[in-house]
Amino acid sequence: MTRIAIDTRWDGIAGIQRYSREVLPRLRTPWVSLGFDGDHLAPLDTLRGVPDVDLVYSPGYNAFIRAKRQLLTLHDLIQLESAWPARAKFLAYYRFVVRPVVRRTGIVLTVSETSKRAVEEWLGDDSVRVVNAGIGCSEAFRADIAPAEAPDPYVIYVGNLRFHKNLVTVLDALARVPDARLRALLPGGEHDDARRLFAERGIAERVDLLPRLDDEALAREYRGAAATVMPSTLEGFGLPALESVMTGTPVLYWRGCAAVAETADGRGTALDDARDVEAWAAAIRSSLASPARVAPPTTGYDWDATARIIDATLAETAAAGGR
Repeated sequence: MTRIAIDTRWDGIAGIQRYSREVLPRLRTPWVSLGFDGDHLAPLDTLRGVPDVDLVYSPGYNAFIRAKRQLLTLHDLIQLESAWPARAKFLAYYRFVVRPVVRRTGIVLTVSETSKRAVEEWLGDDSVRVVNAGIGCSEAFRADIAPAEAPDPYVIYVGNLRFHKNLVTVLDALARVPDARLRALLPGGEHDDARRLFAERGIAERVDLLPRLDDEALAREYRGAAATVMPSTLEGFGLPALESVMTGTPVLYWRGCAAVAETADGRGTALDDARDVEAWAAAIRSSLASPARVAPPTTGYDWDATARIIDATLAETAAAGGR
């Protein structure tokens, strides 16, 4: 019997953490927890010894140099586009840790066709197979859910304050639309910085920071919004865009962000310039003045289907390592 150990430390409400939370319980392949604690992104974590198993799987990009074979999920390569000097450490990590691990294993997972192309180009190695396992969407995100109660129309943002998320452009735009309100779901640790950004633009009274929400509550927030703003300049997938359109709420996004454009697929307004504040202000103003609904995708986003692809890849990769 093949032996598979999974790093279960990716656990939370957003991004890779959410992916892990949805996928791991659905896997049918027998596996055990890697059994590690501590910060899975700590610099020395990659040097830890791992159990003597046929395969280690991580739902994210944290790699172990000493693992015989490790299957990673590279959701995107956004860190390689981060600003200096932070980019230097990521360039080193991906070159000297992630790439050798992926090449040694011969296969790597990702979540979209956009990311698949990016990973293939970055690897530059035709012997490595990049598998797009896709991504799912909770059944809570549906068009018939009751909208959240709100005294005034609003747009919603779900994400964080990282540079590539480009939230400051929307905040600058909001300052030019005096009657616009924003509801924002951000990590709790970023709330103080967010409040400072709001205050600097004189919009603090028109922005509501949402608490941590379960899927049902978040779906109601999307459903009640005139639009979801997603001004990202780079994404591996863009889960908020999918969740939004699944509730019938259009997305305002930059057409140059391929992953979000792939997910939104025209369900909303594609802006030509990611940082054109006037254009974002006009889009927000139009969404609030004339709220519209969009038809949700009917196929293609199923956590069970994603888990099945990962199951098959785990079995194939573990068996190859055991021969």
